[in-house]
Amino acid sequence: MPPRGLPPCRMALLGMLLGLLASCFTFCLSHQNPFALTSPEKSGIKEAERKETTAEEELDSEVLEVFHPTHEWQALQPGQAVPVGSHVRLNLQTGAREVKLQEEDKSRSNLKALKKGKRLDINTNTYTSQDLKSALAKFKEGAEVESSKEDKARQAKVKRLFRPIEELKKDFEELNVVIETDMQIMVRLINKFNSSSSSLEEKIAALFDLEYYVHQMDNAQDLLSFGGLQVVINGLNSTEPLVKEYAAFVLGAAFSSNPKVQVEAIEGGALQKLLVILATDQPLPAKKKVLFALCSLLRHFPYAQQQFLKLGGLQVLRSLVQVKGTEVLAVRVVTLLYDLVTEKMFAEEEAELTQETSPEKLQQYRQVHLLPGLREQGWCEITAHLLALPEHDSREKVLQTLNALLATCRDRYRQDPQLSSTLANLQAEYQALATLELQDGEDEGYFRELLGSINSLLKELR
Repeated sequence: MPPRGLPPCRMALLGMLLGLLASCFTFCLSHQNPFALTSPEKSGIKEAERKETTAEEELDSEVLEVFHPTHEWQALQPGQAVPVGSHVRLNLQTGAREVKLQEEDKSRSNLKALKKGKRLDINTNTYTSQDLKSALAKFKEGAEVESSKEDKARQAKVKRLFRPIEELKKDFEELNVVIETDMQIMVRLINKFNSSSSSLEEKIAALFDLEYYVHQMDNAQDLLSFGGLQVVINGLNSTEPLVKEYAAFVLGAAFSSNPKVQVEAIEGGALQKLLVILATDQPLPAKKKVLFALCSLLRHFPYAQQQFLKLGGLQVLRSLVQVKGTEVLAVRVVTLLYDLVTEKMFAEEEAELTQETSPEKLQQYRQVHLLPGLREQGWCEITAHLLALPEHDSREKVLQTLNALLATCRDRYRQDPQLSSTLANLQAEYQALATLELQDGEDEGYFRELLGSINSLLKELR
């Protein structure tokens, strides 16, 4: 306690001097005295750091062992590398470093536990280049193994869904059922039909089944490979009307849109045989099937159309439609003629659009003199008289053919009083039906289209 007689300014100066002396005393003790007071924890830390530095310098050039931490604190031994992302602490009591996984790596640790030994946590600071190459090779190998497993699983799934053909054959043999290809079936059916020991019913059944298979283009062409087509063509010579009918049924299916089979049929004499059946007295069902085969043979085959005209095919068809009770055949014949006329017309139009001067198919069509033959054979009048048929569908087909023949038959149409009267009656009938369609909300109905065809034809004939 300062003397009471000192003034306040001196007391302040004395305090400052005392504080300065205390600071100097403390500084000297801490820097010069080897027995200075320090924290035992800090002293341990410095010693551990010194040892760690020495150990790291000794192992710097070596490949370190990887330490796999868990969620519990574990002591880290010298020479062990710590994976990236691990939580490290220094134990102040033992002076050892301890490691554990961080909380956010818990899910990753679970995944490692499931795949332990199959997955490496590559650390460029703790692995050599050889380790990296080895790890990459194992990774590729693992990917191939996984892909192989997926393929095997897929194959196993397919095997569960489908049974091998050998196993199916064995099962069917036990059931007395034999698996045959389409080719084998057709050969068997042709042999059954051509066998002299087969009954009429067996022959008809064989042809009926054969017709089902030859609808497919490849099967129809396979029929040529073993002579089956010629066997069926020869069936047209049979004295049995049913054999003729079903043989023609098979041929019509085989000819349809199949040029290769059409050519073989012409060379095999099918056209002549079909025309003979149509020109002779045969049951109506047989003539229906024969006409079907003829139409399939002629469509889109100009060479066959030439041969048809040379063999007098138009005369045969004219005689066919003039027989009483054959109206259904007459409509089919008119439809065939319409198809042949328009087919040639479209071929010429296509040649003009594509600027082809002499395509082979067009040259063949130009040798088919169909329209002059129709005029000479009286088909202008025959077609006009068919317009009196009662069915709307038949009238539609006849109207189409009349319009297709208009350029060739215009003068014949104008000279036919029956045609004018028929057209006037049909105009009135379809006008009334078209009005009913309009009342029902059908702006472009079926009868309106027929009325349009009639009006167009009447306009051309004025």
